[in-house]
Amino acid sequence: MAVNLVKGQKVSLVKSNGTALTNFCVGCNWSAIVEKGFFGNKKIPVDLDLSAGIFDSNKQLLGVIYFQQLIGPGIKHSGDDRVGDIDGDDGLDNEVISISLPDLPQDVNQIVFLLNSFTQIDFEKIPFASVRLYEGTPTKVNSVFAEYKINTDSKFIGKVSLILGKLYKRNNEWKFSAIGETTSDKELGKAIESAKSYL
Repeated sequence: MAVNLVKGQKVSLVKSNGTALTNFCVGCNWSAIVEKGFFGNKKIPVDLDLSAGIFDSNKQLLGVIYFQQLIGPGIKHSGDDRVGDIDGDDGLDNEVISISLPDLPQDVNQIVFLLNSFTQIDFEKIPFASVRLYEGTPTKVNSVFAEYKINTDSKFIGKVSLILGKLYKRNNEWKFSAIGETTSDKELGKAIESAKSYL
């Protein structure tokens, strides 16, 4: 059963059989906006961008994974989706960041996940916008551990930037913590700067 994330919540990276979750995905799902008109429906593309800021134990930025930098050691972005689902929810996420904890460099201590609306359409208007942490691949969901329902929360009205949560290493064990804070940032670089206050 997936956990519906709330601010400050911790998520265990342990599977039901007691083994540690070492390979998983953080994915974002959304739809194009459908506007009903006199001559039929009009579908408006929505461009959300899922990103990850990678930090060391001194809170120094080591790198950023996003639509222009898709691959780093132990972390991979599925690529830029500039439209969203056109014909309803297909069950898969539009942008996915895959994590392999054993392949992360030793100096990586925290990874912060962010979501930005590139076209500045606020989250509340985007159909079934959600983010989830799951075991699987970008094309196959095996088991969902935690999920955010973005467009059902009033705090997202008028917001275009969100600090989702962070992976962090403590005593050589990885954990996930939900942050769930919106920001007024309209650029990824500024959103990452804002995220540093939650490290």
